[in-house]
Amino acid sequence: MATDRTELTSYQWRQLRARTLAASDVCIVCGHRAADAVDHIQPVSKGGARLDPDNVAPIHGVNGCPVCLRKCNSEKGDRPLSEVVQLHTSVDWFAGP
Repeated sequence: MATDRTELTSYQWRQLRARTLAASDVCIVCGHRAADAVDHIQPVSKGGARLDPDNVAPIHGVNGCPVCLRKCNSEKGDRPLSEVVQLHTSVDWFAGP
């Protein structure tokens, strides 16, 4: 079954992506900074809203995480975030300098 992914090139998606990454670059899968993409927390194919700001979050894209080398977006795939093994580190990556 083909999935319509035209929203990924829409103006609204590009604006949502830019706002999301401007707010935070901490990956939702591994917890490290330098996320360069955004992904749906609840996949659209599983009922998640395409352009809902509450349903997108930063994630490391095709190049993966420069710290732990995980391919975060590939590992998450088409699963809800709740089904993904998230990395929990001893460092609070959300804290400022």
